[in-house]
Amino acid sequence: MNKIWFIGAGPGDPDLITVRGRRLLDCADILIYAGSLVNPELVASSPASEKYDSNGMSLEEMIPIMVKGIREGKTVVRLHSGDPALYGAIVEQIYLLKQEGISVEVVPGVSSLFGAAAALQAQLTLRGVSESVIITRPAGKTLEKDKIFELSETGETMAIFLGTDKLEEITSRLACHPETTAVVVYHATWPDQKIIRGTVQDIAKKAADAGITKSALLLIGDVFAEDPKGHIRSFLYS
Repeated sequence: MNKIWFIGAGPGDPDLITVRGRRLLDCADILIYAGSLVNPELVASSPASEKYDSNGMSLEEMIPIMVKGIREGKTVVRLHSGDPALYGAIVEQIYLLKQEGISVEVVPGVSSLFGAAAALQAQLTLRGVSESVIITRPAGKTLEKDKIFELSETGETMAIFLGTDKLEEITSRLACHPETTAVVVYHATWPDQKIIRGTVQDIAKKAADAGITKSALLLIGDVFAEDPKGHIRSFLYS
């Protein structure tokens, strides 16, 4: 029996899907994609005869489509935005498919975090400034309590997903210095990408003034400063 392919579509630019992901997309018979989070060019370019927007679909609606397709010998692709390993909600899908005796393979993608870092020409880990990256999200509908305050006490680079509508509330709870560099990247790698630079104390207002209310990533840390203090050249080039 065929397996179901879970593919990371990348952050937005259709050229940023992997070669393997592109090849599988080109031979898909059934494509289930993550709504507006996946570039429509990728969806339109697939020859799949059946295409489903997963936005608003329940697992009980999606899984039977995948199972039926596999049992009919079709190539089934589940296309997620970015990389499925970050806030992709793939585990519950894989669990239900395995209960049906169906195997899955995941093809990684380029996360919007790395798309944003590329747009900023930034290095998330920078010797003498930050050696770690914290990826997190604020509390909300599906998370009762977050650890943003505790994590921000470390002073390491932070990437906060799923919080564009809460920027003021998030930044008010950060333990790092108010002058710490903060950046909001909207639609990283999409044609309408926007980059808003500021500090912890003013980034929320700057993003609001720019009309950014969704689909953005909040990055915090002095690795994003124009001239990061404390930076030590890598041993690679010493």
